[in-house]
Amino acid sequence: MSDAYASLADVLGRLGELTGCPGRLPEALDVADLSHRTGVPVPVVVDLLAGGRAAETCLPQRVRQRLDFIRQTRRRPDGKRYSLGELAEIAGTSRQWFSEWRKSGLPSLAHTDRLRRFFGLPAGFFTADEPEALHQALQPVLRGLEAEADPLLRLRETGLVRLAARAPQMNARQLATLADLVELITSSERTGS
Repeated sequence: MSDAYASLADVLGRLGELTGCPGRLPEALDVADLSHRTGVPVPVVVDLLAGGRAAETCLPQRVRQRLDFIRQTRRRPDGKRYSLGELAEIAGTSRQWFSEWRKSGLPSLAHTDRLRRFFGLPAGFFTADEPEALHQALQPVLRGLEAEADPLLRLRETGLVRLAARAPQMNARQLATLADLVELITSSERTGS
């Protein structure tokens, strides 16, 4: 099992525990959203969530698939598809070069990075293999479910619980600052902000 599959398996195991759906994650998670964020086709996302494997793809093939995926799934503000010319302009190149890159699957990093940033895609969108891409997309899902399961997790991770435990050793100014912070947090919760 490659490192990407091992890492994904760990995340899937934890997600199975948190959702109460081990082995049935495609039913518990938003598969279409995961596909949209990763560029991995829905059937492949479903297979990976179920513990399966994706077909091996070479880098040029993956880049071509992801470029085509962007063209199929991302829309202009008026709801229409981006033309090849518009995508080339976004990438900072000519339509002719963009068409060549689509055929070869080997665009420059600078151009793919412009596309990635324009569409708000994660780093590695064009190059990550399917298990890597899904692993990355599942991280915020996992953090959200862990926070629901343990509301104090984020406080412990940021060190606030440790900070509060140090209160007896704090001077008056430090205690006042900590009290102000607590007041700010609790007052914003009461007002619903």
